[in-house]
Amino acid sequence: MKTRILTGIAIVLPAAYLIGWSPRWLFMAVLIILVERGLHEYFFISSQAGLTVLPAAGYVAGALICLLQWLGLGDFGVLEVAGLAAVILAIPALAVWVVQDLKHYLAATSTTLLGVFYVAFAFSCLFPLRFSKLGSRFADGRQIVFFLLAVICVGDIFAYLTGRLAGRTLMFPRVSPKKTVEGAVGGFVASVAAGWGYARGFWQAADWPTVILLASCVALAGQVGDLVESALKRGANLKDSGSLLPGHGGLLDRIDSLLLGAPVLWLALILGILIHR
Repeated sequence: MKTRILTGIAIVLPAAYLIGWSPRWLFMAVLIILVERGLHEYFFISSQAGLTVLPAAGYVAGALICLLQWLGLGDFGVLEVAGLAAVILAIPALAVWVVQDLKHYLAATSTTLLGVFYVAFAFSCLFPLRFSKLGSRFADGRQIVFFLLAVICVGDIFAYLTGRLAGRTLMFPRVSPKKTVEGAVGGFVASVAAGWGYARGFWQAADWPTVILLASCVALAGQVGDLVESALKRGANLKDSGSLLPGHGGLLDRIDSLLLGAPVLWLALILGILIHR
């Protein structure tokens, strides 16, 4: 536990600077590094599960999707969708030449495509959340990302504490044998409360029903994201996705909730803007 806390403290200040005050190029550079590391861990999990993967194609596609998020600022995801369509077409075509045993063709293409969506596209949504025009309607981009992290991190902490103190009913034992219904409820309530508290103190551009709705969507997506990563690891008979962060495991172990929470918040804000046009 001590190692876990010290690692968390060491991450906080650089992450806060990166989100709040770093230039776009630095944010993008770090984002690409984290996406590539996340893909590395995802491909490791996949290989441990006995699946054939195309890591080189995945790494290139992941970096390109991140860069498309920058080039597509202001178009509400049109360029990103076009890029994803290109990836969907390119990876299966490339696999025809790369995969020697066609028994592995379907696994290689589908596993690689899932990694590109699950890790690269999902995590790269942090860039438009931070720098796009979403803030013109709802808030400054840095406030949106800090709101996202407040909801996710507080939810994770309280889900763990509530589960340890009052957890009795197992939620999905075949996926995560320690997660309980009580922990999930405690984490959800804490997430919504954290979102409301953060918005009241710092993000005053949205009314409280909007804040509660957004916090609820992010909280639910974060909990599902945690379960998704647990299912991937359990299918590969792994406890952690890696050992990058002492006391926490791999990068995916730390950002699993963000991998669904970030794109859900991005989509919710876009829908909100379109509805109010």
